[in-house]
Amino acid sequence: MERKNAWKAYGKKEIKKLEELCEGYKDYLFRGKTEREGTRYIIKMAEKKGYISLDEAIRNKKKLAAGDKIYLNYMNKTVALFHIGSDPLEKGMNILGAHLDSPRLDVKQNPLYEKGDLAYLDTHYYGGIKKYQWVTLPLALHGVVAKTDGTVVEVVVGEEEDDPVFCVTDILIHLAQDQMAKTAAKAVEGENLDLLIASRPIRFGKEEKEEKEDRKDPVKQQVLKLLKEKYDITEEDFASAELEIVPAGKPRDMGLDRSMIISYGQDDKVCAYSSAVAMLNQKELKRTACTLLVDKEEIGSVGATGMQSRFFENAVAELIALSGDKNPLTIRRCLANSCMLSSDVNAGYDPLYASCFEEKNASFLGRGMVFTKFTGARGKSQSNDANAEYIGRIRKIMEKEKVQYQTAELGKVDVGGGGTIAYILSLYGMEVIDCGVAVLNMHAPWEVTSKADIYEMEKGYEVFLREMKRD
Repeated sequence: MERKNAWKAYGKKEIKKLEELCEGYKDYLFRGKTEREGTRYIIKMAEKKGYISLDEAIRNKKKLAAGDKIYLNYMNKTVALFHIGSDPLEKGMNILGAHLDSPRLDVKQNPLYEKGDLAYLDTHYYGGIKKYQWVTLPLALHGVVAKTDGTVVEVVVGEEEDDPVFCVTDILIHLAQDQMAKTAAKAVEGENLDLLIASRPIRFGKEEKEEKEDRKDPVKQQVLKLLKEKYDITEEDFASAELEIVPAGKPRDMGLDRSMIISYGQDDKVCAYSSAVAMLNQKELKRTACTLLVDKEEIGSVGATGMQSRFFENAVAELIALSGDKNPLTIRRCLANSCMLSSDVNAGYDPLYASCFEEKNASFLGRGMVFTKFTGARGKSQSNDANAEYIGRIRKIMEKEKVQYQTAELGKVDVGGGGTIAYILSLYGMEVIDCGVAVLNMHAPWEVTSKADIYEMEKGYEVFLREMKRD
């Protein structure tokens, strides 16, 4: 069944709301390029709406009541928002779950070297990327350096108009005969995705001995001098740094009609921001609402800040304790009785690559939010396959509130596939379905979304948090 293009139904009022939402989203995309920056941005939004930290609530032995708003900041890379409803937590929550991390290049722990009078940072790519897409682009450096004295230095270079930028170089076409004969997967090797950062050798004053001009790696020494002057960090400090390399520059409206947004990191920041906005717009609720924005989805949801960690379960246990419930079974009942939208994106239908899609079951830009019953690969491997009854209840509330939506799979059977955090939350017995927007250029340095889809998705998330019930 073909869905209508959402733009056809909008009047001036809807267009104004759509543009306001998307302007805020573009600011978030620019200022929240890393999971740390995204966490900080969302927490500031939440605090303006009256949210307090879970640590503060525990410290003050706060007695939770309906209407209370709590956030969890976990290791500065993951954030959870809770809006307490009038129903006991035992009856479950309505949860939106998205991820803050995106494919990128990470700086290694021993990264700085000089070769051919050029200084580089050695990198290791993060998540699923086409390596050839990352060469010759203006790139920025974001992250933190933790020093042994306990201070943490924040680094952002390449985003301001007068900042320098960096790049990964490529061989010119005239010398690329061997490269062009390789498959796309091998045309650029992972170990060659090193970041060019400098070319000027260090200079010494007249009072210093002339032989110092011949010291080893003068360009590298110049880099270290600049790092010491600007950030007070040394080469050894790279060992305890988290530095990410991302495309430089701001998100932009795309198309003569300004109907789309092109930006780095829309998988999955588009769902993260929309989920946060939907959460912060809630007023009185019966069921407790939760927005869960996590790290490391792009590499399997592993680690302490990934969804496979117990941090979320522990946070819910703390909320139950603050509510005065001492029954050890309450947390199990709460999670099992919850309903969730695993808020992640889908591959938008691209007519230039139509052979990768089964058109009847593809997602299209401009046709609203996307529900994906199952992800996985080929025989639905590693997927969460949502129950028909759950989808029926979702359809009911979306259609009642006139939210434009579509359903889709992630490409043709046997062509590929993908995964989300849905299957992890389903392990608790809660009902889960994947839900997001269609994206063109997914996992590329610059991805494309439709403003109409973002608007419909945020509306749909609000409806879900407010109206969803567990049978």
